[in-house]
Amino acid sequence: MTVIGFLKHFGLEKDYKLNIEPNHTTLAGHGYEHDVVMAAAFGMLGSIDSNTGSPDLGWDTDQFPMDVKNCTMVMKTVLEMGGLAPGGLNFDCKVRRESTDLEDMFISHVGAMDAFARGLKSAAKVLQEGVLTRLVKERYLSFSSGIGARIAKGTATMEECEDYIMQKGEPKAASGKQEKFETILNHYV
Repeated sequence: MTVIGFLKHFGLEKDYKLNIEPNHTTLAGHGYEHDVVMAAAFGMLGSIDSNTGSPDLGWDTDQFPMDVKNCTMVMKTVLEMGGLAPGGLNFDCKVRRESTDLEDMFISHVGAMDAFARGLKSAAKVLQEGVLTRLVKERYLSFSSGIGARIAKGTATMEECEDYIMQKGEPKAASGKQEKFETILNHYV
């Protein structure tokens, strides 16, 4: 987000795209797909280093991505933005210290590519069937009309928001249904 803010502040967001390294996302304490989704949301995703790290270690391990669920979420984002061109997936990973055979390097590359291929197939099915898309739309339905739409567009004033709350009372918070989303995603992976 810092880089996106910097580029936007200086009017450079159309001149540069970002290469996202999910391992650095892990180091920052975010989920694997967080920075990929954010860069895509701002139209600035250029390429993805197809590596990951261990949240338990706290250093840059550049491991091969083998988690199909994470790869599914990344590929879902890539599909939603219409592809990843002219960039792509950069396989710049490293095998673990204990993996000393040449075969380990071969298997790790094939395994990571397979994880992304399975992720791509799963993501395509998720988008084709539209279940998660419908649930997200339902979740944020209050932002599609009335004061919610004005808030989403950035046109509602603080005074309008205060008046709305004074007249209508505290809005009932809708459930985030995170477990439902995760269970549905597990169905596709």
